Order: sequence, then structure tokens, then C-alpha cells
Amino acid sequence: MNQIIRVGIIGAGAIARDVHIPNYLKLGNKVEIVAITDIVKEKALELADQYNIKYVFEDFQTMFNKVELDAVSVCTPNKFHFGAVMAALKAGCHVLCEKPPAMNVREAERMENTSNEAGKILSYGLCYRYTAEVQTLKRMIDAGELGEIYAARVHALRRRGIPGWGVFTNKELQGGGALIDLGVHMLDTALYLMGYPEPDIVFGVTYKNLGTKKGVGMFGEWDWENFSVEDMARVMITLKNGASIILETSFAANIKSHEEMSVALMGDKGGADVFPLQIYEEKHDALFDMTPSFLLPRDKFEEQFKTFINNCLNNSNVSNKTDGVILQKIINGVYESASKGVPIKLA
Repeated sequence: MNQIIRVGIIGAGAIARDVHIPNYLKLGNKVEIVAITDIVKEKALELADQYNIKYVFEDFQTMFNKVELDAVSVCTPNKFHFGAVMAALKAGCHVLCEKPPAMNVREAERMENTSNEAGKILSYGLCYRYTAEVQTLKRMIDAGELGEIYAARVHALRRRGIPGWGVFTNKELQGGGALIDLGVHMLDTALYLMGYPEPDIVFGVTYKNLGTKKGVGMFGEWDWENFSVEDMARVMITLKNGASIILETSFAANIKSHEEMSVALMGDKGGADVFPLQIYEEKHDALFDMTPSFLLPRDKFEEQFKTFINNCLNNSNVSNKTDGVILQKIINGVYESASKGVPIKLA
């Protein structure tokens, strides 16, 4: 492996412009962004000009045929993750793909299997696990300080946070709305802290009550006339180890907070809230609430990209691709449960 990782970008939208490219550039001489591709070539040309990217293509297969790359970022709508990831892995590239993994479980499993066969890293953009709060709490949990984690409460809620850009409200291209785009972050955080146990049964309900109406948009005006995803989901998840998770997520809901991203964990020795981090314990015949006075600053995106590139340099196959399959099983199970109105047993 070269000591400089040559990166290609697939998809020239906001996530590439605002997250992937800037955070690769923070890594200095470890990374060179060589090429970018988008089906709308003008978008790719704009970013190439802004960031001095040498090669621009309209399709990723041409990019793989003409440019030698070590790693690829997949920044497309969800529908196109599978094709881009598979092509990149078969071209011998490590891959950092935006969340969620794919549109369905079969795609996620094939992506994982192809990564294993190719001996290449496949990681997903589940960035909240890289925060200082989560990393600190993970060390505490791994040291046994909370005991057995048997319950979690997860919120990923926005009052009026329907994206007014991109294709986030298009079910055909995204596969869903608040759950697959926003709830996925806090669900991954909870599962990561719990050791990613296998899911057993999911029961979910979804709503589309506010997104189909014209209203106040904190993230700009959305296409309410063509809104085809859920604006809210409420979910109960049981895990094979006996633990359970309650999840609420929304793009739009009539709640007090403009946004709430939170995970609460309950163990038999202690509990915790994340964002901000607080620990709850019983000691010496008293109940204690503990808050860290200082956490080392960590930018979640910077840490995510640094980890990915260091793993590429070390040719390490450490990634969250197996977690991605579990996450995809839960997401698709929730949508199936909501459509059928019954709990779904996951294989």
C-alpha cells in the first residue's frame, strides 16, 4: 500500500463537499484526492475546481478503468450505494460509504461478503461513535462499570428539520425518511455501546403527517407535494441477549426541542446519558449523578476519516461492515413491521 492514499469521490453532493473532501484534506500528505465522479458532470467539475481535483468523470466505472485508486468515498443517494461499493471493492479499493449501508439486507450482506473476498476495508459513515462522549462511555462500559446493559432509549428528533436539499424526501432513492437518515445515527450509537448484539424482534410504526403539508422549514423549504417518506417513526427492538431498545425519530414532530440527539443506557450497575455525558450509580446507600469536568475535544468527522485512512495505510480490515448488516436488518424490519402492522422476527 502506498504511503499516500489515492482517493476517488463518487457523488458530488453536499456530503462530499462539506464532509468528505474537507476531512480528507485535514490529513495532509497521507491523502491525495485524485478523482471525482457524478452523473451530473457540472457538479463534479465545480468541486474539482474548488479543491483542485485532477480527474473528473460522469460514471464511476470509467474512473476505475482510467485512474489508479487506493480508496473511495461513496456519497450518492442510498439507492446507488450498492452498485458503487461493489464496483469499488472489485476494483481493489477500500471503501468509506455514507450511511445507511444500502436499501435492503441482501445488498448489505453482499457488500460485506465482497469486502471479505477482496480483502478490502468497507466502513460506513456512522460518525457519532467517534465523539468524545461515546468513546469515553465505551471505555467505561468495557471496563464493566455499568454492568450488563439491558435497556436503551434512543431519540433522534427534529421539530421541523426536513431537509430542503437533495433527495431525502424521495422514498425510491432513499428507501425511507427519518429512520434511515437520522435515526440510524443514534441507533448505531446505542448498539455500538451495547456491543452490537444480534436483533430478535422489531415492532415499528411510521407516520407521514407533517411532511406532506406546506410549513415552516428550519432546513429550507422542502418538496412537500412529492414527500414520499416517513416524517416520524416509533420503534421497539428486542435483542437476542435479552436487552431492548426504544427508538423515536422524526424529521418533523410537534415537540419542544428543535433537535434532540440522545442515547440513554441502563445497566445493572449503572446507567448513562450521552450528549451530554452523565453517569448514574448507586453507592454507599446513596444515588450519584456524575458528569465529567473535561473531555478531550474530538471532531467526530475528523476522527472517522483519520481512522479510515490509518486503517488503509496499515492494510487493516477493521471496519463496521458487520455492524452495518445488523443495522440494515433492523431498519428494514421496522419498515416491514410498519407496513404490515405486526412485529417482525428477524432471522
